[in-house]
Amino acid sequence: MRWTRKPEVDNKTVKHLQEVLGVDRVIAQLLVQRNITTYEQAKEFFRPSLDDLHDPFLMKDMDKAVARINVAMARGEKILVFGDYDVDGTTSVALMSSYLQTFYPQVDTYIPDRYGEGYGVSYQGIDYAYDNEMTLIITLDCGIKSVEHVKYAKSKGIDFIICDHHLPGDIVPDAIAVLDAKQIDCKYPYKELCGCGVGFKLVQALASQRGQTIEDLIPYLDLVATAIGADIVPITGENRVLAYYGLKVINSNPRPGIRALLSFYEQKEFTISDIVFKVAPKINAAGRIEHGNFAVALLTRFTEVEARETAEKIILLNEERRSFDQTITVEALEMIEDHKEVSNKSTVVFNPDWHKGVIGIVASRLIETYYRPTLVFTASGDYLAASARSVKNFDIYQALEACSEHLIQFGGHMYAAGLTIKKEQYKGFKARFEEVVANTIEEKDLIPEIEIDAVIDFTDITEKFYRILKQFEPFGPENMSPVFLTHEVSDTGYGKRVGKNGEHLRLTVKQGRNMEHKYAAIGFNLGSSFEDIRDRQECTIVYSIEENAWNGKVSLQLQIKDLQSAR
Repeated sequence: MRWTRKPEVDNKTVKHLQEVLGVDRVIAQLLVQRNITTYEQAKEFFRPSLDDLHDPFLMKDMDKAVARINVAMARGEKILVFGDYDVDGTTSVALMSSYLQTFYPQVDTYIPDRYGEGYGVSYQGIDYAYDNEMTLIITLDCGIKSVEHVKYAKSKGIDFIICDHHLPGDIVPDAIAVLDAKQIDCKYPYKELCGCGVGFKLVQALASQRGQTIEDLIPYLDLVATAIGADIVPITGENRVLAYYGLKVINSNPRPGIRALLSFYEQKEFTISDIVFKVAPKINAAGRIEHGNFAVALLTRFTEVEARETAEKIILLNEERRSFDQTITVEALEMIEDHKEVSNKSTVVFNPDWHKGVIGIVASRLIETYYRPTLVFTASGDYLAASARSVKNFDIYQALEACSEHLIQFGGHMYAAGLTIKKEQYKGFKARFEEVVANTIEEKDLIPEIEIDAVIDFTDITEKFYRILKQFEPFGPENMSPVFLTHEVSDTGYGKRVGKNGEHLRLTVKQGRNMEHKYAAIGFNLGSSFEDIRDRQECTIVYSIEENAWNGKVSLQLQIKDLQSAR
């Protein structure tokens, strides 16, 4: 892996924060790296407050959205809440529908079928609304590019309110209201809300007109925090506040559906990372293998018994999903080796029999091995569909744009996208995509990067240091768990390879001759580095610090990201 140090920060600012906050230099440095340079900013960072949430009516069209919903309720209109089949979409639908149904019964939900309808607003969904005499559709986590769909709905007497967070196209749909802070003419102060976050701002606006306060909406924040974690949006600004309070709900009194999923794990406290790796894949599995309706049902169940039954079904779907993606990953890796494509700057593979619901996961798995911009294709009716995943600093959306002559349609963002092509275009597209990547990617970006926040000694890891470090949570994009570098580290003699195939490394490490500061350490997928540290050889490690709970005891543990022998 490629180790890089974060840029040097201003020493005067670091020293100022040390003095006004009463913290050591490393903590002050970490804050400045996160653009926190004043006492007030530090106070906001360490003490997130619901009072820091922005007025929802600052968002363009919020007044129009609220007015149209109020008119619908006054007239007794039927409302359809429409969302995507992933975690952000299903949590959004659960949030909006469950809130509206607390005071208005004429609300239904709709999640498109991943295979029959595809991503986003569908004509089938609009027909469903028309057939059931629904005259208002509220979309969540989709709709910003659904120009023709909104036009079609209008011809049937159906209005749209769009709640989305994706980049708008050149033409914005002619909806009653379009809530998306990424619109050029939207003055909303925070631009990085996920779809569920935008939905929450609409709920907040509706609630304010009903005499409710933000405290009345706290029970819904478990859904918002789950979406923030799953959708990998920056944990800054409003997202940080919403995630912070959402985690409090998740760890104290979550809704029955989320509690049912958490009950499968023997731990008392869950972090954003737990949401990303333990909860989100299960919610996603519903839409990948069966239907996103299962996820909405789970997240809106009112009784523990119903929630548990639905959660058990979803757990089985997730097991099926894992089986599919493991099998397909092995097949894809063999295909790359057999075709001698390991030297390519990109990875593009295709098998008509691969399950469409897991090809995005498989693309991510292939990046773990080859670290290349990756596309995984499968058959989709008369066409081929692919999921695309990228590596850090490479815009895969732009790369696809450069191949547009081969594409029927595509969409996404810098690091993930989806596309459709004609079957006969596959070879031409694959060659063109490799050409585009080879001509635009920098060689250094084909090697995984570890960004190091600070160089420290084990003696710096005091109780106070870690107590303050914990207050940096919740971690996520633009506020990742700090990564430290320490020299002259050696195993105390108990190191070993662990895991089914010895793929991981478990150590107890010390620095230099100091035996007072010893730490348990785990290095996932670093089993092959055992030779570099066996027999008490010194090395340099990069790692993050975490808590490890075992047999009722909690202790600090180092999670080693990489190591280099001192030899």
